[in-house]
Amino acid sequence: MRHIGAMRGLCLPAAAMLLAGCAANNPPLYQWTGYQPAVYDYLKGEKSPQEQIDSLEKALQEIRAKGNMPPPGFHAQLGMLYASVGNDTQAMQEFTAEKQLFPESSTYMDFLTKKSKQP
Repeated sequence: MRHIGAMRGLCLPAAAMLLAGCAANNPPLYQWTGYQPAVYDYLKGEKSPQEQIDSLEKALQEIRAKGNMPPPGFHAQLGMLYASVGNDTQAMQEFTAEKQLFPESSTYMDFLTKKSKQP
């Protein structure tokens, strides 16, 4: 019985080191810099759309400077903000970027594109 307890005591630290080693080799797929606070600001309504656009554009520059990708929804959020200030051209560019990066968003981006084009 002592032998089994000793083996269990060794297996747990070994398993923890193995899992830690796996986690260290896989960097995050997306860079979330500034995105989540910007969405929260949008939902609270405490910042103007232009302030939110400026914040997301700055975050996007930081993400790209590090050679990373923005997360799903980033360009869609930015596009909706541009549409809200009447900059439909930039909104369409953001919706297109979202579709290119995340093809699964095509149906929703097409819906937003049609909605933006309506008078």
